[in-house]
Amino acid sequence: MRYTLHFPNGKIRGRVCLPSSKSISNRLLIIRALSDEGFPLERLSDSDDTQALQRGLQSASDTVDVGHAGTSMRFLTAYFAATAQPKTITGSERMKNRPISDLIDALNQLGADVAYLEKQGYPPVQTSGRPLSGNFIEINGNMSSQFISAMLMIAPTLPNGLTIQIKGEPVSASYIRMTLALMQQAGVRSTWNNNTISVARQDYRSKGMCVERDWSAASYWYQMAAFSNDAELLLEGVTDNSLQGDAIIYQMANSFGIKTEYTAEGALLTKQRSRCPLLELDFTNTPDLVQTMAVTCCLNHIRFRFTGAQTLRIKETDRIAALQNELLKLGYCIKETGPGVIEWNGERTEPQCSICISTYNDHRMAMAFAPAAILFPGLQIESPEVVSKSYPNFWDDLKNIGFVIS
Repeated sequence: MRYTLHFPNGKIRGRVCLPSSKSISNRLLIIRALSDEGFPLERLSDSDDTQALQRGLQSASDTVDVGHAGTSMRFLTAYFAATAQPKTITGSERMKNRPISDLIDALNQLGADVAYLEKQGYPPVQTSGRPLSGNFIEINGNMSSQFISAMLMIAPTLPNGLTIQIKGEPVSASYIRMTLALMQQAGVRSTWNNNTISVARQDYRSKGMCVERDWSAASYWYQMAAFSNDAELLLEGVTDNSLQGDAIIYQMANSFGIKTEYTAEGALLTKQRSRCPLLELDFTNTPDLVQTMAVTCCLNHIRFRFTGAQTLRIKETDRIAALQNELLKLGYCIKETGPGVIEWNGERTEPQCSICISTYNDHRMAMAFAPAAILFPGLQIESPEVVSKSYPNFWDDLKNIGFVIS
């Protein structure tokens, strides 16, 4: 399937109810599952990823298939190991090529005996049902913060708690802080000194929690405001008091002349006229914003140098290569000038006459390029259904704000 997009208005006006954060939803589901008493969760994400995690937690089968849901693969593997459940956890072909050895090594340091069923270091994996007994692990910080978050959430349920020694600087540290903050809201204390995080044996306790609106989803609306002639857009329920690292998009968007005002109803976005000629940003803590920012900079003719993008190689697709391929269709030549370093120096080429954006089964490729239809009328998006991984109502929301989609 392909969608063809037009935006005949030129002005962004209206209000949008963003989806709930799948990152927060997935963490709270694991925390609740580890709680003896359980507790209500309000406004859970309806994304594919969160549904995959819920199915995994509820499944009585010996095999759990998470599909493309990387978070579910990592969190469920740690959960089944911590609760001594013998399970096989598998996923899509892409999932079988996303490394998981750092997490498995950490679990096995605690006595889990998790085994690889196909390729060494990659899913599918099988938990043995052996109880965990250790209280100290070392884990690399440069691959995925989700490995560390998975271990943190099971930490207070272990007989002697857990101390985690992170080797090297952790990537996406904002997600680790999110995990610890949600654990604290559920009654679990921790300490983080230098690269050592300690969690004593404790019980999760909560009277109930509500999930924030998703700031990653908000980034695409900042993008649309940046491409429009004029903008006055309300993101309902979005506040500046967020656990999400991607909330920094409101500061980044200043470079595109987008002002954010927080009201009782949410975040109000308006278009100003200021614009910077060059943008240098480090995405070590916010890798999910790279696609949005790269497309926005190119189409606004802002040269950029982005660092900290090394984890994009092992996401739903190789996002660096995907960005290079699809931006070239629009006439923008971006380069990787070092590990995790992406640059655009203003180099242009002739855009294709009929542009169809390949999404590589990656929800963020579809959503980061869809706003480009404001400047490239008739832009096509291939496999638009991939947005259901995190933002199922994305296309409906675009229609409600004035996009014509066929």
